[in-house]
Amino acid sequence: MNPLYNIGISAYHLAARIVSPWNPKAKKMVQGQDSTMDYLTQNLDPKGGYIWIHTASLGEFEQGRPLIEKIKQEHPDAKILLSFFSPSGYEVRKDYDKVDAVCYLPMDTPKRVKVFLDVVKPKMAIFVKYEFWGNYLSELKSRDVPTYIISSIFRPKQIFFKPWGGMFRKMLGCFTHLYVQNDESRELLHNIGVDNVTVCGDTRLDRVLQIKAQAQDFPAIAAMTASDKPTLVVGSSWQPDEDIVIPYFNSHPEMKLIIAPHEFDENRLTALMARIKRPVARYTQLESKDHAALDCLIIDCFGILSSLYRYGDVAYVGGGFGAGIHNVPEAAVYGIPVIFGPKHDKFKEAIELNACGGGFAINNAQQCHEILDKLLSDNNALKAAGTAASNYITTHTGATERIFNELFCV
Repeated sequence: MNPLYNIGISAYHLAARIVSPWNPKAKKMVQGQDSTMDYLTQNLDPKGGYIWIHTASLGEFEQGRPLIEKIKQEHPDAKILLSFFSPSGYEVRKDYDKVDAVCYLPMDTPKRVKVFLDVVKPKMAIFVKYEFWGNYLSELKSRDVPTYIISSIFRPKQIFFKPWGGMFRKMLGCFTHLYVQNDESRELLHNIGVDNVTVCGDTRLDRVLQIKAQAQDFPAIAAMTASDKPTLVVGSSWQPDEDIVIPYFNSHPEMKLIIAPHEFDENRLTALMARIKRPVARYTQLESKDHAALDCLIIDCFGILSSLYRYGDVAYVGGGFGAGIHNVPEAAVYGIPVIFGPKHDKFKEAIELNACGGGFAINNAQQCHEILDKLLSDNNALKAAGTAASNYITTHTGATERIFNELFCV
């Protein structure tokens, strides 16, 4: 790769090491990367031949997961290595049993890349959505390893399409094929001379259908939401989201609320509980009392949000007043309308749900309150929006099958 790129990667690696004593996330990443090669040497077949699938974090893993499980279903003897860049993905899925090994991805420096690939000896590499590591890609190409990216989406503001983005455009030339989410991505790539592209959609929509089919039952939550009062489920909320939703809930006794904050340390949970002016409990502290008497439940654990949307009449997906919204399809798959904040332009499904009437983008509290007033008071409007959300999901699935057939059924 370009020497400037290598300098930048090395500087990033050094910075992560410097801050790691004080930053738990950086510490986990550095320690995980340092242990990767020992782990792989001890756990991989020295003959190699792995299908290497790389995801940045947990969200990208959920996009790649349908393809991983399809491969294992159809080819149970296939050897799969799953790698993560972020601790938020690795720490949650390090024991994932549908692959042969899970590891942190070593930093993208020339030496580390060669050592990693020498041990893995991949027969195929699959990157999910946004992962573009120049040294890995160029080395895979030099070794003639078929390399793909799936569920990728491109936008005009990305560096590939800037006059100074030549170094990054070269990365795209390392892919054997790119499977993108929409026609706009294909057109952008065509304009810079990249035509080994197929529009397949987003494998994450296949994943949310799987999640719905496997959704957990929560009898206490079912009892809480069994009344005629409509329930709003707020997922992955940050304080700006809660500043909008909680005042509305406090002043509307005709509704119930389930809120799953994105982060839930004790101080944050205590502050959140104090803002709720109606009967409220934390999920992990539910007692055998009358659950139906609860008006609000705060989710203070990981792993159940995707099943909780089934108990809602309307969903609010957080993050839209910060870095970007979280998983909108995870809620829409249950056939309920989804509200989200303004920072959703990087999320194709949010844009399209908003366009078809299954989702509602808001810029402020007033807009959110007006939408909630409409949906919670007009059953026909609620049903129409929920149907639009459900139809959107079911008509945009199938990406996993298409990609699998092209890669493994030729």
